[in-house]
Amino acid sequence: MELLYEELMDHYKDPRNYGVLKDFDIKESDSNPLCGDEILFTIKLEDERIKDIKFSGAGCAISRSSDSILTEYVKGRSINEILKMSNDDFLKIYGFKPSAMRVKCALLGFIALKKAILRYLNQPIKNVP
Repeated sequence: MELLYEELMDHYKDPRNYGVLKDFDIKESDSNPLCGDEILFTIKLEDERIKDIKFSGAGCAISRSSDSILTEYVKGRSINEILKMSNDDFLKIYGFKPSAMRVKCALLGFIALKKAILRYLNQPIKNVP
């Protein structure tokens, strides 16, 4: 458990893929008004795959570390593969099951990413939790 905590804190203190792409195909922001977490994604696609992705914003350790892990995981993956993933699938990748009150922190970026892809595909986003 201590190793997991150290890894999550490393992603929080030194997030991977943090920043904003200058050349992007998708831009999406979202927030959790209950806790103040905010996320902005810029995404570059190539052949319906995520070629590059950056995130920026403010958030707690859970939110920021999950966004960092998410961006590492999705690089090179197809957007359809990402859309098929469930919240539970992502929480397994994240490796830490937060308390019920903090699950929204861990899922903010994942849900925002799915919304971004759906907007890009001109599909409704109402079914994204």
